[in-house]
Amino acid sequence: MPSFRLFVPALFALALCGAPLPASAQSFTDTQRGDIEAIVRNYLIAHPEVLEEAMTELSKRQAAAEAAKHEAGVAKHADAIFNSPRNVTVGNKDGDVTFVEFFDYNCGYCKRAMLDMMELMKSDPKLKVVLKEFPVLSAGSVEAAQVGVAVRMQDPTGKKYLDFHQKLLTGRGAADKARAMAVAKEVGLDMAKLEKDMNSAEVRSTLEENFKLAEAMGMNGTPSYVIGKQVVIGAVGVEALREKISNARCGKATC
Repeated sequence: MPSFRLFVPALFALALCGAPLPASAQSFTDTQRGDIEAIVRNYLIAHPEVLEEAMTELSKRQAAAEAAKHEAGVAKHADAIFNSPRNVTVGNKDGDVTFVEFFDYNCGYCKRAMLDMMELMKSDPKLKVVLKEFPVLSAGSVEAAQVGVAVRMQDPTGKKYLDFHQKLLTGRGAADKARAMAVAKEVGLDMAKLEKDMNSAEVRSTLEENFKLAEAMGMNGTPSYVIGKQVVIGAVGVEALREKISNARCGKATC
C-alpha cells in the first residue's frame, strides 16, 4: 500500500489540476470525507514541504508536456520551418544545423538576439540561419514586417536583407512603415517595386505562414527559435544558443 506521504501529494495534485477524485473516494460519506479533509489539512500544516514537492513535480510535468508539444510541432511542420521558399536564409545555406529565429522589429530583446545571431554566424561557418518575421507587438511591427518581406522578394541572396534587418533593429524609435522604407532606401533597394510588393499576396501569405507555424509550436513571444528539434522561447543569450546548436549537431553541449 502506498505511504500516506505519497497519498497526500497525489490528492493535492488532483485538486490543483481540477481533476475528479477516484471513484473510491467519491463513495465516502460526508462524515468520512470531512475526516479525510481534516487529516490532509493537518498533515500539510505539519509537513508544508510536501506542497513544495508537489509543485516541483507539477512544474516538471508541465515542462515535459510543453517540450513534447514543441517537438511534435517541429516534426509536423519541419519542411515549412526549415525549407520554405518564403524563408530568408543567411549564413551557410548548406550548413549542417539550421538556426531559425522568429522576431519582431519592435522587440527590444530581438536587438540583443540579433547580436547573438551575428556572433554565431561569425564563429560557426557551418550554421544555416533562417529569419522569419513574427510581428506581434504593434501595428507598426506589422508594417515593418511587410516591408521586410518585400525586401526579401527583391533580394534572393539575403545580403541586402541582412543589412536592412540590422539597421532597422538597431535604429532609434519605433519601427513602422516609414522607418522601414527609409532603411530600405538606405541599403539601395528599388523603392517603387518595394511599395508595390508590400501589398502583394506573397507578403500576406508569408506572414500568415509564419503565424501558423508559431502557433503550432506554442510560441508566444519574440525572439523565439527552432534549433534542431528544440523550440527556444526568449533571448536566452549566445552561450545557451551555442549549446542548443551543439546538441542539434552532435547530441552534446559541446562537440
